Amino acid sequence: MPLGGSAPSRRPRVGFVGVGWIGRHRMEAMLATGEIEAAVYADPSDAAAEGAARLAPAAERARDLDAMLDHDLDAVVIATPSARHAEEACRAFARGVAVFCQKPLGRSAQEVASVVEAARASDRLLGVDLSYRYAEGVARIRDLVASGDLGRLYAADLVFHNAYGPDKPWFYDPKLSGGGCVVDLGVHLVDLALSLFDEPVEQVSSALFRKGSPLGPTQNEAEDFAVATLTFRSGAVARLACSWGLPAGRDAVIRTSFVGTEAGAELRNVGGSFYDFVAERFDGVQAVRLCDPPDAWNVRAAQDFARRVARGERFDPGVADQITVARVIDRIYGRGSADEKEPVARVAAAVGASSAS
Repeated sequence: MPLGGSAPSRRPRVGFVGVGWIGRHRMEAMLATGEIEAAVYADPSDAAAEGAARLAPAAERARDLDAMLDHDLDAVVIATPSARHAEEACRAFARGVAVFCQKPLGRSAQEVASVVEAARASDRLLGVDLSYRYAEGVARIRDLVASGDLGRLYAADLVFHNAYGPDKPWFYDPKLSGGGCVVDLGVHLVDLALSLFDEPVEQVSSALFRKGSPLGPTQNEAEDFAVATLTFRSGAVARLACSWGLPAGRDAVIRTSFVGTEAGAELRNVGGSFYDFVAERFDGVQAVRLCDPPDAWNVRAAQDFARRVARGERFDPGVADQITVARVIDRIYGRGSADEKEPVARVAAAVGASSAS
Protein backbone atom coordinates (compact mmCIF):
# COMPACT_ATOMS: atom_id res chain seq x y z
CA MET A 1 0.00 0.00 0.00
CA PRO A 2 1.15 3.55 -0.64
CA LEU A 3 0.63 4.64 2.95
CA GLY A 4 4.02 4.96 4.56
CA GLY A 5 6.44 7.25 6.26
CA SER A 6 6.26 9.81 3.45
CA ALA A 7 3.39 11.18 1.37
CA PRO A 8 2.30 8.98 -1.58
CA SER A 9 3.36 10.08 -5.08
CA ARG A 10 -0.26 10.10 -6.26
CA ARG A 11 -3.49 11.22 -4.68
CA PRO A 12 -4.86 8.54 -2.35
CA ARG A 13 -7.75 6.51 -3.75
CA VAL A 14 -10.70 6.58 -1.37
CA GLY A 15 -13.82 4.44 -1.33
CA PHE A 16 -17.13 5.52 0.18
CA VAL A 17 -19.43 2.87 1.62
CA GLY A 18 -22.81 4.43 2.38
CA VAL A 19 -23.47 7.53 0.29
CA GLY A 20 -26.68 8.81 1.79
CA TRP A 21 -26.78 12.46 2.88
CA ILE A 22 -23.92 12.16 5.37
CA GLY A 23 -21.75 9.98 3.16
CA ARG A 24 -22.14 12.34 0.19
CA HIS A 25 -21.47 15.36 2.38
CA ARG A 26 -18.20 13.81 3.58
CA MET A 27 -17.29 12.87 0.01
CA GLU A 28 -17.85 16.44 -1.14
CA ALA A 29 -15.81 17.81 1.76
CA MET A 30 -12.87 15.50 1.10
CA LEU A 31 -12.89 16.19 -2.64
CA ALA A 32 -12.85 19.93 -1.94
CA THR A 33 -9.38 19.56 -0.40
CA GLY A 34 -7.94 18.38 -3.71
CA GLU A 35 -5.95 15.83 -1.71
CA ILE A 36 -7.83 12.61 -2.53
CA GLU A 37 -9.52 10.83 -5.40
CA ALA A 38 -12.99 9.32 -4.98
CA ALA A 39 -12.36 5.99 -6.66
CA VAL A 40 -15.42 3.91 -5.80
CA TYR A 41 -18.64 4.01 -3.80
CA ALA A 42 -21.24 1.52 -2.64
CA ASP A 43 -24.85 1.95 -1.56
CA PRO A 44 -27.96 -0.19 -2.15
CA SER A 45 -29.98 2.96 -2.90
CA ASP A 46 -29.94 3.98 -6.55
CA ALA A 47 -30.90 7.54 -5.59
CA ALA A 48 -27.96 7.79 -3.19
CA ALA A 49 -25.61 6.30 -5.78
CA GLU A 50 -26.78 8.80 -8.38
CA GLY A 51 -25.97 11.63 -5.97
CA ALA A 52 -22.47 10.24 -5.45
CA ALA A 53 -21.98 9.88 -9.21
CA ARG A 54 -22.74 13.57 -9.67
CA LEU A 55 -20.02 14.45 -7.16
CA ALA A 56 -17.46 12.01 -8.55
CA PRO A 57 -18.33 11.12 -12.17
CA ALA A 58 -15.15 9.09 -12.65
CA ALA A 59 -15.76 6.89 -9.59
CA GLU A 60 -17.09 3.37 -10.00
CA ARG A 61 -20.08 1.91 -8.18
CA ALA A 62 -19.34 -1.29 -6.28
CA ARG A 63 -21.77 -3.90 -5.05
CA ASP A 64 -20.63 -3.75 -1.41
CA LEU A 65 -17.63 -3.16 0.82
CA ASP A 66 -15.87 -6.39 -0.16
CA ALA A 67 -16.14 -5.52 -3.85
CA MET A 68 -14.97 -1.99 -3.06
CA LEU A 69 -11.87 -3.27 -1.28
CA ASP A 70 -10.79 -5.00 -4.50
CA HIS A 71 -10.18 -1.59 -6.09
CA ASP A 72 -6.67 -0.96 -4.67
CA LEU A 73 -7.76 1.68 -2.17
CA ASP A 74 -5.80 3.74 0.33
CA ALA A 75 -8.78 4.55 2.57
CA VAL A 76 -12.50 4.00 2.99
CA VAL A 77 -15.16 6.27 4.46
CA ILE A 78 -17.84 4.35 6.37
CA ALA A 79 -21.28 5.99 6.61
CA THR A 80 -23.47 2.93 7.07
CA PRO A 81 -25.84 2.01 9.94
CA SER A 82 -24.10 1.79 13.33
CA ALA A 83 -24.41 -1.99 13.60
CA ARG A 84 -21.99 -2.32 10.67
CA HIS A 85 -19.33 0.22 11.69
CA ALA A 86 -16.99 -1.96 13.74
CA GLU A 87 -17.18 -5.02 11.51
CA GLU A 88 -16.69 -3.02 8.30
CA ALA A 89 -13.81 -1.04 9.76
CA CYS A 90 -12.05 -4.21 10.86
CA ARG A 91 -12.49 -5.74 7.40
CA ALA A 92 -10.94 -2.66 5.81
CA PHE A 93 -7.98 -2.73 8.20
CA ALA A 94 -7.47 -6.41 7.43
CA ARG A 95 -6.96 -5.34 3.81
CA GLY A 96 -4.44 -2.66 4.80
CA VAL A 97 -6.79 0.28 4.19
CA ALA A 98 -7.16 3.39 6.38
CA VAL A 99 -10.65 4.17 7.74
CA PHE A 100 -12.73 7.26 8.42
CA CYS A 101 -15.89 6.15 10.25
CA GLN A 102 -19.09 7.86 11.25
CA LYS A 103 -19.79 7.98 14.97
CA PRO A 104 -20.31 5.83 16.91
CA LEU A 105 -17.26 3.79 16.03
CA GLY A 106 -18.97 0.83 17.71
CA ARG A 107 -22.09 -0.02 19.70
CA SER A 108 -20.08 -0.80 22.82
CA ALA A 109 -16.62 -0.32 24.27
CA GLN A 110 -15.79 -3.87 23.24
CA GLU A 111 -16.58 -3.12 19.60
CA VAL A 112 -14.68 0.17 19.70
CA ALA A 113 -11.63 -1.53 21.23
CA SER A 114 -11.69 -4.16 18.47
CA VAL A 115 -11.53 -1.44 15.80
CA VAL A 116 -8.71 0.45 17.52
CA GLU A 117 -6.74 -2.79 17.87
CA ALA A 118 -7.33 -3.61 14.18
CA ALA A 119 -6.03 -0.16 13.23
CA ARG A 120 -2.98 -0.62 15.44
CA ALA A 121 -2.26 -4.12 14.09
CA SER A 122 -2.49 -2.95 10.48
CA ASP A 123 -0.67 0.34 11.25
CA ARG A 124 -3.29 2.31 9.35
CA LEU A 125 -4.90 5.65 10.13
CA LEU A 126 -8.28 5.61 11.89
CA GLY A 127 -10.48 8.70 11.97
CA VAL A 128 -13.85 9.10 13.69
CA ASP A 129 -16.35 11.72 12.54
CA LEU A 130 -16.78 13.59 15.82
CA SER A 131 -17.22 16.89 14.04
CA TYR A 132 -17.96 19.12 17.04
CA ARG A 133 -14.33 18.71 18.11
CA TYR A 134 -13.50 20.92 15.14
CA ALA A 135 -15.81 23.84 15.93
CA GLU A 136 -13.92 27.11 16.33
CA GLY A 137 -15.70 27.76 19.64
CA VAL A 138 -14.56 24.42 21.03
CA ALA A 139 -10.99 25.19 19.99
CA ARG A 140 -11.16 28.58 21.74
CA ILE A 141 -12.49 27.03 24.95
CA ARG A 142 -9.90 24.26 24.81
CA ASP A 143 -7.17 26.89 24.54
CA LEU A 144 -8.54 28.70 27.61
CA VAL A 145 -8.53 25.47 29.61
CA ALA A 146 -5.04 24.46 28.45
CA SER A 147 -3.55 27.88 29.23
CA GLY A 148 -5.07 27.94 32.72
CA ASP A 149 -7.08 31.10 31.96
CA LEU A 150 -10.20 29.51 33.45
CA GLY A 151 -8.33 28.34 36.51
CA ARG A 152 -8.98 24.82 37.74
CA LEU A 153 -11.89 23.35 35.79
CA TYR A 154 -14.40 21.88 38.23
CA ALA A 155 -17.85 21.81 36.57
CA ALA A 156 -19.50 21.50 33.19
CA ASP A 157 -23.05 21.42 31.84
CA LEU A 158 -23.53 19.92 28.37
CA VAL A 159 -26.81 19.50 26.49
CA PHE A 160 -27.89 18.36 23.03
CA HIS A 161 -31.65 18.40 22.54
CA ASN A 162 -33.04 17.65 19.09
CA ALA A 163 -36.68 18.57 18.44
CA TYR A 164 -36.80 15.74 15.91
CA GLY A 165 -35.84 12.08 15.92
CA PRO A 166 -33.85 10.01 13.43
CA ASP A 167 -35.64 9.11 10.20
CA LYS A 168 -34.28 5.56 9.95
CA PRO A 169 -36.02 2.71 11.86
CA TRP A 170 -32.73 1.06 12.90
CA PHE A 171 -31.93 4.00 15.19
CA TYR A 172 -34.74 2.86 17.48
CA ASP A 173 -33.48 -0.72 17.83
CA PRO A 174 -30.67 -0.82 20.44
CA LYS A 175 -29.39 -4.10 18.99
CA LEU A 176 -28.65 -2.24 15.76
CA SER A 177 -27.83 1.23 17.06
CA GLY A 178 -26.23 0.51 20.43
CA GLY A 179 -28.79 2.70 22.20
CA GLY A 180 -30.87 5.81 21.65
CA CYS A 181 -30.13 9.50 21.97
CA VAL A 182 -27.08 8.91 24.18
CA VAL A 183 -25.10 6.98 21.60
CA ASP A 184 -26.43 9.22 18.81
CA LEU A 185 -26.10 12.71 20.36
CA GLY A 186 -24.60 12.21 23.80
CA VAL A 187 -21.44 10.72 22.33
CA HIS A 188 -20.47 14.25 21.26
CA LEU A 189 -21.02 15.55 24.79
CA VAL A 190 -19.04 12.75 26.45
CA ASP A 191 -16.22 13.21 23.93
CA LEU A 192 -15.99 16.95 24.63
CA ALA A 193 -16.23 16.54 28.40
CA LEU A 194 -13.46 13.94 28.54
CA SER A 195 -11.17 15.88 26.23
CA LEU A 196 -11.42 19.07 28.29
CA PHE A 197 -11.20 17.54 31.78
CA ASP A 198 -8.56 15.00 30.69
CA GLU A 199 -8.72 12.90 33.86
CA PRO A 200 -10.30 9.56 34.82
CA VAL A 201 -14.02 9.32 35.45
CA GLU A 202 -14.59 7.82 38.90
CA GLN A 203 -18.38 7.59 38.91
CA VAL A 204 -21.24 7.64 36.41
CA SER A 205 -24.92 7.99 37.27
CA SER A 206 -27.74 8.28 34.78
CA ALA A 207 -31.48 8.20 34.12
CA LEU A 208 -32.96 7.14 30.78
CA PHE A 209 -36.50 7.68 29.53
CA ARG A 210 -38.69 6.54 26.65
CA LYS A 211 -41.77 8.68 25.99
CA GLY A 212 -41.61 9.94 29.56
CA SER A 213 -41.30 6.52 31.22
CA PRO A 214 -38.06 5.51 33.00
CA LEU A 215 -36.05 2.74 31.42
CA GLY A 216 -34.11 0.15 33.39
CA PRO A 217 -30.75 -1.23 32.25
CA THR A 218 -32.33 -4.44 30.93
CA GLN A 219 -35.12 -2.83 28.91
CA ASN A 220 -34.58 -3.29 25.21
CA GLU A 221 -35.80 0.13 24.07
CA ALA A 222 -34.02 3.17 22.69
CA GLU A 223 -34.16 6.10 25.09
CA ASP A 224 -35.35 9.46 23.78
CA PHE A 225 -34.29 11.46 26.86
CA ALA A 226 -31.29 10.96 29.11
CA VAL A 227 -29.40 12.73 31.87
CA ALA A 228 -26.06 11.67 33.29
CA THR A 229 -23.50 12.90 35.78
CA LEU A 230 -19.79 12.16 35.40
CA THR A 231 -17.62 12.60 38.47
CA PHE A 232 -13.91 12.88 37.76
CA ARG A 233 -11.01 11.82 39.97
CA SER A 234 -10.43 15.41 41.17
CA GLY A 235 -14.09 15.68 42.21
CA ALA A 236 -14.99 17.80 39.18
CA VAL A 237 -18.47 17.11 37.81
CA ALA A 238 -19.95 17.18 34.31
CA ARG A 239 -23.72 17.02 33.83
CA LEU A 240 -25.03 15.81 30.48
CA ALA A 241 -28.51 15.82 28.97
CA CYS A 242 -29.67 14.83 25.49
CA SER A 243 -32.91 13.97 23.76
CA TRP A 244 -34.84 13.26 20.60
CA GLY A 245 -38.21 14.87 19.99
CA LEU A 246 -38.01 17.30 22.88
CA PRO A 247 -40.60 20.14 22.80
CA ALA A 248 -37.81 22.71 23.05
CA GLY A 249 -39.49 25.53 21.12
CA ARG A 250 -36.79 25.37 18.45
CA ASP A 251 -35.04 22.84 16.23
CA ALA A 252 -32.19 22.17 18.62
CA VAL A 253 -30.66 23.25 21.92
CA ILE A 254 -26.90 22.63 21.94
CA ARG A 255 -24.75 24.06 24.71
CA THR A 256 -21.50 23.19 26.45
CA SER A 257 -20.65 25.30 29.50
CA PHE A 258 -17.45 24.97 31.52
CA VAL A 259 -16.72 26.55 34.90
CA GLY A 260 -13.29 27.10 36.39
CA THR A 261 -12.06 28.74 39.57
CA GLU A 262 -11.13 31.91 37.64
CA ALA A 263 -13.65 32.15 34.79
CA GLY A 264 -16.18 30.27 32.70
CA ALA A 265 -16.76 29.63 29.00
CA GLU A 266 -19.66 28.48 26.86
CA LEU A 267 -20.41 27.29 23.35
CA ARG A 268 -24.08 27.50 22.30
CA ASN A 269 -26.11 27.28 19.12
CA VAL A 270 -27.85 30.33 17.70
CA GLY A 271 -31.60 30.43 17.13
CA GLY A 272 -32.03 26.67 17.29
CA SER A 273 -29.52 26.11 14.47
CA PHE A 274 -27.65 22.82 14.14
CA TYR A 275 -24.74 24.65 12.51
CA ASP A 276 -24.35 28.20 13.86
CA PHE A 277 -22.54 28.65 17.18
CA VAL A 278 -21.18 31.41 19.33
CA ALA A 279 -18.65 31.03 22.12
CA GLU A 280 -18.08 33.35 25.06
CA ARG A 281 -15.83 33.70 28.08
CA PHE A 282 -17.48 34.71 31.35
CA ASP A 283 -15.76 36.78 34.04
CA GLY A 284 -18.26 37.57 36.77
CA VAL A 285 -21.06 39.48 35.02
CA GLN A 286 -18.90 40.25 31.99
CA ALA A 287 -19.12 38.24 28.77
CA VAL A 288 -16.44 38.39 26.09
CA ARG A 289 -17.28 36.97 22.68
CA LEU A 290 -14.76 34.40 21.47
CA CYS A 291 -16.21 33.64 18.05
CA ASP A 292 -19.30 34.04 15.86
CA PRO A 293 -20.73 32.20 12.89
CA PRO A 294 -20.24 31.36 10.12
CA ASP A 295 -17.85 28.51 10.79
CA ALA A 296 -17.41 25.50 8.49
CA TRP A 297 -16.75 23.16 11.43
CA ASN A 298 -18.83 20.26 10.10
CA VAL A 299 -16.43 19.47 7.24
CA ARG A 300 -13.17 19.74 9.15
CA ALA A 301 -12.99 16.20 10.55
CA ALA A 302 -13.38 14.69 7.07
CA GLN A 303 -10.96 17.15 5.50
CA ASP A 304 -8.39 16.63 8.23
CA PHE A 305 -8.52 12.88 7.59
CA ALA A 306 -8.13 13.40 3.83
CA ARG A 307 -5.04 15.53 4.36
CA ARG A 308 -3.53 13.10 6.83
CA VAL A 309 -4.03 10.19 4.43
CA ALA A 310 -2.45 12.26 1.67
CA ARG A 311 0.58 12.83 3.94
CA GLY A 312 0.92 9.09 4.39
CA GLU A 313 0.18 9.08 8.12
CA ARG A 314 -0.22 5.75 9.84
CA PHE A 315 -1.79 4.63 13.13
CA ASP A 316 -2.29 7.41 15.67
CA PRO A 317 -2.43 6.08 19.27
CA GLY A 318 -4.56 9.06 20.28
CA VAL A 319 -7.60 7.45 18.66
CA ALA A 320 -7.73 5.07 21.62
CA ASP A 321 -9.50 7.86 23.51
CA GLN A 322 -12.61 6.56 21.75
CA ILE A 323 -12.43 3.43 23.90
CA THR A 324 -12.63 5.71 26.96
CA VAL A 325 -15.64 7.54 25.51
CA ALA A 326 -17.35 4.23 24.75
CA ARG A 327 -16.69 2.92 28.27
CA VAL A 328 -18.40 5.98 29.76
CA ILE A 329 -21.36 5.49 27.42
CA ASP A 330 -21.55 1.85 28.48
CA ARG A 331 -21.72 3.06 32.09
CA ILE A 332 -24.52 5.49 31.25
CA TYR A 333 -26.44 2.53 29.85
CA GLY A 334 -25.69 0.45 32.93
CA ARG A 335 -23.65 -2.06 30.98
CA GLY A 336 -20.22 -1.06 32.25
CA SER A 337 -17.77 -2.82 34.51
CA ALA A 338 -19.14 -5.10 37.19
CA ASP A 339 -17.15 -2.98 39.62
CA GLU A 340 -18.79 0.43 39.24
CA LYS A 341 -16.00 2.01 41.30
CA GLU A 342 -13.40 1.20 38.66
CA PRO A 343 -12.22 4.50 37.12
CA VAL A 344 -12.78 5.01 33.40
CA ALA A 345 -9.29 6.16 32.46
CA ARG A 346 -7.71 7.10 29.17
CA VAL A 347 -6.08 4.16 27.40
CA ALA A 348 -4.22 5.90 24.57
CA ALA A 349 -0.82 5.63 26.25
CA ALA A 350 -1.12 1.89 26.72
CA VAL A 351 -2.15 1.33 23.12
CA GLY A 352 0.57 3.62 21.86
CA ALA A 353 3.22 1.73 23.78
CA SER A 354 2.49 -1.42 21.79
CA SER A 355 1.98 0.17 18.38
CA ALA A 356 4.42 -0.13 15.52
CA SER A 357 6.95 2.66 15.32
